[in-house]
Amino acid sequence: MENKMIKVTDYSKFPYRRKAPEGEFSGEFFRDTILIPALNKNDKVTVDLNGVLSLGSSFLEEVFGGLVRKGHYNVKNLRQKLEIDFDIKSYVDQAWKYAQEAELNK
Repeated sequence: MENKMIKVTDYSKFPYRRKAPEGEFSGEFFRDTILIPALNKNDKVTVDLNGVLSLGSSFLEEVFGGLVRKGHYNVKNLRQKLEIDFDIKSYVDQAWKYAQEAELNK
């Protein structure tokens, strides 16, 4: 196993939707088709959000809260395996907050 870097800008510069039926570049599609397979195949995964031109809270919540809510990970295990990189730290904090809220509401 190895470390994997996922550049969100390779997916979209405008990731903002929650669910796949809402249209392209949803958090659900990103989580299920890109992030979960990477987490399953690698020891460590970094999600690099730098370079996005817009970032919807619905996208962040569905990706990071959804990982926990859908039963793929708990926050403790996720923090060991996943790094979120973004120059705007408040978005990183918000992503982890969504994961923690999902765990509390399970």
